[in-house]
Amino acid sequence: CEVRPGPEFLTRSYLFYPNRLFKALQFYYWDPSCRHPSYSLVIKGKLRLRQASWITRGATEADYHLHKVGIVFHSPRAVREVTARMNQSSGCGGFLPPGRPWVPGALHELLSARGGRDCTGPLGFGMTELSLLRVEARAQPPQQPPQPGGRLVEELYLGDIHTQWGERLHYRPTGYQRPLQSALHHEHPCPACGIIYRADEHHPPILPPRAPLPLRLGGSWVSTHCEVRPAVLFLTRFFTFHGSNHTWEGYYYHYSDPLCKQPTFTIYASGHYTPGVPSAKVQGGTELAFRVTQARVTPMDMVTVAMLNSSEPGSCGLAGSWSAGVEQDITPTKGCLALGISLPHTEYELFSTEQDTRERRLLYIGERPTDGSSPDSPDKRPTSYQAPLVQCAAAPEEFPTYLSLKYTGRKDANGNEALKPLPLACLAFIALLVLRWD
Repeated sequence: CEVRPGPEFLTRSYLFYPNRLFKALQFYYWDPSCRHPSYSLVIKGKLRLRQASWITRGATEADYHLHKVGIVFHSPRAVREVTARMNQSSGCGGFLPPGRPWVPGALHELLSARGGRDCTGPLGFGMTELSLLRVEARAQPPQQPPQPGGRLVEELYLGDIHTQWGERLHYRPTGYQRPLQSALHHEHPCPACGIIYRADEHHPPILPPRAPLPLRLGGSWVSTHCEVRPAVLFLTRFFTFHGSNHTWEGYYYHYSDPLCKQPTFTIYASGHYTPGVPSAKVQGGTELAFRVTQARVTPMDMVTVAMLNSSEPGSCGLAGSWSAGVEQDITPTKGCLALGISLPHTEYELFSTEQDTRERRLLYIGERPTDGSSPDSPDKRPTSYQAPLVQCAAAPEEFPTYLSLKYTGRKDANGNEALKPLPLACLAFIALLVLRWD
């Protein structure tokens, strides 16, 4: 069950034909467990792959054209809410006559390219996600108990959705949403995969019930793969939370490539956080405030070193003293202007935890604003999530292709290790994904 900014709760099923036509199904729900459907959209159109993206390395740019979009309501409440939105939009006020009874299974036209009709705007609907694509193929992690023969997992990454409602229809993606899994080559077990694959607009998928998990932040959490954010950011994250005194520390490992093989710089940050309270906007989420009080930066390539050394004196550590692999404290200069870091500062966050099909605890942290700003006020608190982190204690030794994220042999100005090594449980977990270009 996916959470989009708003929040919106949905599941998706996309089918691409050899003649470049596609059919997409989007199922919307009232709840973050995707058990109570609101309405379904059936989208038909044509997709044309263009070229490798000049902005987001590893991605392919595409053009799409929508032929038809239809909506099927699954409750009278959904009819009332959607009709109210339509009535506020010019040209779509007569979408459904007032007082018309809800007809289960009826398909209502929202968009028709041939008829010149388009009433998708009031729903905030758009398919700009199809303008940026990437396919990844990787081996299924070993099963317990082991199963004979290897298993391939294929995932489709589509463009990210802008975090601001008013911008989402005009936004050209530079990052990704959580991936869709191939119906033929998906992770096992995946109870939701078959349910969503067999669904249609008249019979939306009802996902299996999940027991709610209390938010327990104690311990260490790490990225499961190389993450891609808007504005061409490739990174992995590693956090440790100390529940006894509500303090935290985190490492943000930044790279110049979508495989996270070419490090550029690392940020270490620490501070404290408030006790969580249930979110009033996002059901199942917990609201916290994080205070960042200390930070250190380690440049890992000569481009970053040159940028930091040319920064204005007093704006980012000791002027002209940066060198590759050597960590420097930026707390005395109240952050680093060149990297957009300001200290101290507070971020208003949204957290959630769940357990996956392999009984690993996952931590979801609020999605960063698409415009690159910080959620530094309560009104900018996220309503959707980034890619999940996995708890290190739950990470089995399943990734033999681990690429170390620590950089050895370097010392800081005081003779200490430049970067803190990750715990062994995390070292065994982080994986490199194999790209496949189509």
